Amino acid sequence: MNSSKKVRVRFAPSPTGGLHLGGVRTALFNYLFAKKHNGSFILRIEDTDQSRFVPGAEQYIVDCLNWCGILPDESPNEGGPFGPYRQSERKSNYRQFAEQLIKDGHAYYAFDTPEELAKVREKEPNFKYSHENRLTLKNSLSLSQEEVSDLLNAGAPHTIRIKVPKNQIVTFEDLIRGTVSFETNLLDDKVLLKADGMPTYHLAVVVDDKAMEISHVFRGEEWLPSAPIHILLWKYLGWENEQPSWAHLPLILKPDGKGKLSKRDGIRLGFPVYAMNWTDPQTNELTQGYKETGFLPEAFVNLLALLGWNDGSEQEIFTIQELIESFSLDRIAKGGARFDYTKACWFNHQWLQTYPEDKLTTELRNVLIANGIDNKQIKEDKIQVIFHLIKDRMNLLTDFWDQGNFFFKQPLALDIDSVHKKWNEEKSLFFKEISQEFQNFQNDWNQEVISAFYKSKIKESGMKIGELMLPFRIALVGGKFGPDVFVIAEQLGKQEVVKRLDYFINEISK
Repeated sequence: MNSSKKVRVRFAPSPTGGLHLGGVRTALFNYLFAKKHNGSFILRIEDTDQSRFVPGAEQYIVDCLNWCGILPDESPNEGGPFGPYRQSERKSNYRQFAEQLIKDGHAYYAFDTPEELAKVREKEPNFKYSHENRLTLKNSLSLSQEEVSDLLNAGAPHTIRIKVPKNQIVTFEDLIRGTVSFETNLLDDKVLLKADGMPTYHLAVVVDDKAMEISHVFRGEEWLPSAPIHILLWKYLGWENEQPSWAHLPLILKPDGKGKLSKRDGIRLGFPVYAMNWTDPQTNELTQGYKETGFLPEAFVNLLALLGWNDGSEQEIFTIQELIESFSLDRIAKGGARFDYTKACWFNHQWLQTYPEDKLTTELRNVLIANGIDNKQIKEDKIQVIFHLIKDRMNLLTDFWDQGNFFFKQPLALDIDSVHKKWNEEKSLFFKEISQEFQNFQNDWNQEVISAFYKSKIKESGMKIGELMLPFRIALVGGKFGPDVFVIAEQLGKQEVVKRLDYFINEISK
């Protein structure tokens, strides 16, 4: 590739379902490289496989990128000088190139029906359409010119396949892996144009990368076996000197390192693998995403960046701007990166501690609303105070509810069992008296005053402080958790504390 060529990279997902975190990382690395080199980041929707098209999936991809802050310079929504940015809208562009390949002897018409090929596969389980058998099959290489013309004139369904040469080595330089070579004898004659006139990925990706002047292709390692087909197409179409530079990113592996991380692994191990919630429109099955699980977008992007890349230092927390400034291809690993959900939560915990207060308040307000708290009753200053009380125990935004819901809603299920065994009439009378005393309380209602008063009443009773602190906590929060109980009492307010004490007394007396 000409090093003076403007950097133009693309993320080209298919709208077939949820966006795997590996896909988001591919988009991120494209984006970081583009911004590092003052280039353009393009979103292209590869929707040529209509059989796999899922309604709503394209908008979902856009929403995921928007949430992550990985914003394209050109896309179906933004437009741009190299549109259209959906492959289905470029359908008329592809056949001419497939026909040109046939004319130049690099491709051929294949008239085999799916049923005929299925029968061949029954006889040959490892069947592949290639130089070894193409002359025994129904195509323009095995049929006479007259037979081919008759079939085409009759509108016979057909595909167009690349004619992979025998006994050649296809070699290219990968920006991550160095020199990579493939033997053409091991390749099959991939379909380039399907019977419905739509191109396959192999033809479309080459034609579109040329048309959009893509300078670098960053894609997952799983596409490496397709690279020789694409390189042959760049050559056969006469664009060999214009092809992009290649970089195949390492896989994101399961936590045990054995194989690529899949949605099924996430379900089995209890963590998301999609960026955002995805509901399959056909099955109505919901697959959870990082956004709804409680991750900040900055933390999600940060953890993805360090899956297979580092800047060579000990730094782990990066803003998007710091990632752009630090990003370099020579720091991308060749080997797969194990995914560690505990580490992912650690990233989110770190970001929560220093997140801008106004943005965090908005996120935490949304958590409360999602759990049924009336927006009108949520005060910003209260959110901030409570966050600072429980932030050390928060890894996820949703932990704000799990760790602090009792600040906003009275717990009706109390851990009575923890204190019931040692409960007696004396303790019951103590709490009834405390409730009444609080009801008539005239002093300032703050943690120091409440603490001093409560402890003095324990001393007067002659009971042990340890026996009366836990019931007080359970009355206010429902269980054996939460910050300092007197801080909790201050935040709840006098009337709410009295209400919860009365409820506790009633429940434990049943």
